[in-house]
Amino acid sequence: MRCTVVGSGSWGTTFAQVLADAGNEVVVWTAREATARSITDDHANPTYLPGIALSDAISATTDLTAALAGAEVVVVALPSQIVREVLAPYAAAVPGDAVVVSLMKGVELGTDERMSQVLGEIWDLPTERIAVVSGPNLAGEIALQQPTTTVVACEDEDVALRIARTCATPYFRTFTTTDVIGVEIGGAVKNVIALAVGIAQGLGYGDNTMASIMTRGLSEAARIGAAVGAQPATFAGLAGMGDLIATCSSPLSRNHRLGSLLGQGRSLEEAVVEIGSTAEGAKSCRSILDLAHQHGVKTSIIAAVVAVLYEGMTVPEMVARLVDRPPRPED
Repeated sequence: MRCTVVGSGSWGTTFAQVLADAGNEVVVWTAREATARSITDDHANPTYLPGIALSDAISATTDLTAALAGAEVVVVALPSQIVREVLAPYAAAVPGDAVVVSLMKGVELGTDERMSQVLGEIWDLPTERIAVVSGPNLAGEIALQQPTTTVVACEDEDVALRIARTCATPYFRTFTTTDVIGVEIGGAVKNVIALAVGIAQGLGYGDNTMASIMTRGLSEAARIGAAVGAQPATFAGLAGMGDLIATCSSPLSRNHRLGSLLGQGRSLEEAVVEIGSTAEGAKSCRSILDLAHQHGVKTSIIAAVVAVLYEGMTVPEMVARLVDRPPRPED
């Protein structure tokens, strides 16, 4: 199939490689002319995937209209908070029969919309033409063809299966679901929980603390998901527990690294500069908290992360808020 990947960061480029390894022709859109030349001519993206040789089946361009022309599958891998601004002008360029696939894990500030909702709105797409890919998918490991699994979600089960086949390789095992809401909520919330885990580890806390935050964080994700129509079982799967474990445990996770720097005493601005790339949890945590509040869902960990990042709470105060609480039944 002819596939277009919009975004040339580490995950977008890695997924382009997955698609090429699955036998597809792939065009990557990038905003940088130097990156386009490097991917097309040198078969490399040294900025985001240093040392990884890319397939000859991948080319790149800075012309988004040209990149979208003739695409059967359009994969979007942009930072969640810029999607509307960057992509809205190109609605007419999206082929009428293309399936649009979101790799993004965030909730839009101001609207509290999931990324599939944003794409459907700005490109006037029916839900059966929108799919979501999520799971324990750390780009650096997948680029090395280390085995992993992922879940492809679409309200149309046949479309989910078609996209799953399009990106299936011997090292990239795909599963399907129709629970788009659960997959997106799980992917967005786990980034915020990874920030909390990173903060705790930056303070020097160990595995008990990490496991406690991850477990209670998964509960918060599931409660938000249930409130907005997700299937509870999704949060025990790849897009819930699987993605949470990978993101909270790995130094390859930008959200984990950002949290760790905050725990070591860096400011948010200093930490963002040091990791040098987007940490979606820091961008989406306020909109996720707002979504929870709209539906009457209590989220202690997410609220504490927002308080540290944007409301002046210190990290020790955050720990005290989360730990010094009365007993209650486990949900």
